[in-house]
Amino acid sequence: MNVTEALDKILCSFIRYYNIKKGEEVEAPFTAEAEFISHNEQYFLIKRAKVADINSNEYVYFYAADEVDFETLKNLDETAWKRGLAKVVPDESHRNSDVTLVIVTDKLSAEAKVAIPKMKHYKSYMFTLHGWSYYRLIALELSSGDLVYNRQGQSLKKLVSNILK
Repeated sequence: MNVTEALDKILCSFIRYYNIKKGEEVEAPFTAEAEFISHNEQYFLIKRAKVADINSNEYVYFYAADEVDFETLKNLDETAWKRGLAKVVPDESHRNSDVTLVIVTDKLSAEAKVAIPKMKHYKSYMFTLHGWSYYRLIALELSSGDLVYNRQGQSLKKLVSNILK
């Protein structure tokens, strides 16, 4: 399986709940993007007695390449976090807006493998009264079948590992 086929399989698992952009719609350096936007309202008996108004979002950036070294990883990390935060609108109804980076590659450098578990970002808005943002990162090395992820990215482990089967 090559990098493009692996990325397509991963995107298929996102297609049901996420709005996916790929090809020319996506700004470089990413290969594809996905957005999950959820709005929920809670009422007490009648609609005028609104108890809660909750917005929860996730912005996922996909990168597929034959080889990823530490410098490329660092650039992808910074770019994904900046672009994800640029889309956040923190207000009293905002719960969370998470940013996720998924990397699919044939070869991941040893330096990058060591760096990925240490990469983390977190931002709270008005001491979490207006929500927060977490950062997830997972990388799949096809040549060895290795999955490398940060602490938050561990939740994506099962989703990404299923494409190797």
